[in-house]
Amino acid sequence: MATFPDATAVPALRPKIRYAVESIGAFSLVFTVGAAESGGSPIPPLALGAVLMVMIYAEAYRSGGHYSPATTMLALVRGRIGLRDAAGYWIAQLSAGLLAVVAVTMTGHTPAAASMVELVFTFVLCYVALDAATRSPPDNSFCGLAIGFIVVAGTFAGNAISGGAFHPAVTVAAGAGTAAGFALLTLNPPTHDPAPPE
Repeated sequence: MATFPDATAVPALRPKIRYAVESIGAFSLVFTVGAAESGGSPIPPLALGAVLMVMIYAEAYRSGGHYSPATTMLALVRGRIGLRDAAGYWIAQLSAGLLAVVAVTMTGHTPAAASMVELVFTFVLCYVALDAATRSPPDNSFCGLAIGFIVVAGTFAGNAISGGAFHPAVTVAAGAGTAAGFALLTLNPPTHDPAPPE
C-alpha cells in the first residue's frame, strides 16, 4: 500500500521547481473558482474541491502541495518549511493568483473567454495526466481518478463558458460538425416550412 507524504513538508528539490509547482496549483485553484462563479456554475465548491484534490495528487510530492499562503504559513509555524522557502512560496502563490484573476476576468460568453477556459483546463488536464501517468516510481493507483476529476473540475467551472471540451480533437470535431451542418443547411435549405401554420 502506498503511503502519502506529509503534504506540508517540502521535498529537497530545486526551489524553482517547487515555486513553479506552487504557481501552477494556485493559478488552477483561483482560475477554477473564478470561472465557476462567472460562468454561473451551481456548484463552485465541488469544482474547487476537485481541482484541489487533483493538484495535491499530481504535485504534492514536488512542493508539498500548499497552493495557499495560509497553508504555507501553517507549514512555517510547524517547522516544515524555512522562512526563505515560505517567502518564495508566497510570492509564487500570490503572483499566480493575481494572474488567474486577470485571466478569469476575460471570461464571460465570448469566443475569447471560451478560448481562455479551454486553454487553461486543457493545459491542467495535460499537466496532471503527464505527471500522474509518467511518475517514477509508478504510484498510479489513483492516476485515473486524478485525471478524471480535473475534467469534472473544468466542466463545473467552464461548461457554461466554453462547453467544456478540454480536448483539441473534440473541439475541432464539434466545430467541424457545426460548420458542416451549417454549410449543408445553407447550400441545401429545407424545402418545407419548418414552422407549422397557425
